[in-house]
Amino acid sequence: MLKFLRFIIAGILFGIVMTKSEAISWFRIQEMFRFQSFHMYGIIITAIVVGLTAVQVIKRFGLRDIGGNPIIFNPKDMSIPRYLIGGTIFGLGWAMTGACPGPMFVNFGYGYGMMLLIIVGALVGTLMYGVLRNRLPH
Repeated sequence: MLKFLRFIIAGILFGIVMTKSEAISWFRIQEMFRFQSFHMYGIIITAIVVGLTAVQVIKRFGLRDIGGNPIIFNPKDMSIPRYLIGGTIFGLGWAMTGACPGPMFVNFGYGYGMMLLIIVGALVGTLMYGVLRNRLPH
């Protein structure tokens, strides 16, 4: 159990940050999709900048993971149709439920029981992708 403590602490900190930044707020998410507020776009842009900076630091200094293994970034196939279709499905789900994968767990932990239905739907969708993966265009 002690081995997983760092992950539990990271999850708690993630939940606190998501709550305090209002990224779990259905109203904030709806404002974003209606282009009524910059709040969520600011959070997303900040996450992109932090992620890009972290990747550059990892590459430049040859940092290793916690097990001492090198961190390798494989090139991605950036074909437009797959990202357009996947992004559209993800965006529609996000707009309809008011939650993307991280915040839906935070909302459930925050006491919004109906999020369990959304979590189950996301898990079923992930399972369907796993079953149909070989038949889908990649």
